[in-house]
Amino acid sequence: MSQAVTTYEGWYAYHDFRKIDWTKWKSLSAEDRRQRVEELLDTVHQFAEVEEHRRGSFGQYAILGHKADLLFIHLRPTMDELNEVKFRFDKTGFAEVTTTPYSYTSVVELSAYTIPPGTDPMSDPQFRARLEPILPKTQYTCFYPMNKRRSGNDNWYMLSSEERRSMMRSHGMIGRSYAGRVRQIITGSVGLDDWEWGVSLFSDDPLSFKKLVYEMRFDEVSARFGDFGSFYVGSRLTPEALRNLLEEHIQG
Repeated sequence: MSQAVTTYEGWYAYHDFRKIDWTKWKSLSAEDRRQRVEELLDTVHQFAEVEEHRRGSFGQYAILGHKADLLFIHLRPTMDELNEVKFRFDKTGFAEVTTTPYSYTSVVELSAYTIPPGTDPMSDPQFRARLEPILPKTQYTCFYPMNKRRSGNDNWYMLSSEERRSMMRSHGMIGRSYAGRVRQIITGSVGLDDWEWGVSLFSDDPLSFKKLVYEMRFDEVSARFGDFGSFYVGSRLTPEALRNLLEEHIQG
């Protein structure tokens, strides 16, 4: 039996994708829409306040393409806290004019592949910051879920721990070559959602997502063992940008 790698978990993550029913939104009175915008902005402001006390993190993004319109990313110490923010948002007036085309539940994860032997990640400030990250305030984000393949000779889970460690070391070198251009947060979702991992990338240059993912496709870990879900790309919304996006549809 192949040995499972040790993993270390930090904050829980909830990627909440929303699609706006613009027809329903425009059917509301201008005053009703203004009230809902103010309620939404107050709610997301309170979501973001957790960063001041290192009790989580929050980000909001406008998603390109037809898959969704908005993405709210929540990081919290416990899953119960994620449930609280989920239901708090669902009770807002703005949520009534949205649907949820996709969501993802996971937990920030580091594996023993990336941690020197004998290191306690929660006692090391560098590793603890990776397990309890503040979402980067870059202009763009990219999210996708993925699995390690379990098919015939390409069964990741039947490889020895030495083989997996060697491949992940090579895989990680590609990611490190993008240091300063792309920030990556890996979240584990085995037993929590339909895929095994969620990958959240952050950069000020969206082309960096394309180049990084493309380069990694030639690495054995991805070429032989990687199965990928849908990709979602968006741009960061400040509170002012979120207001402007919605207020464009208030008049008339």
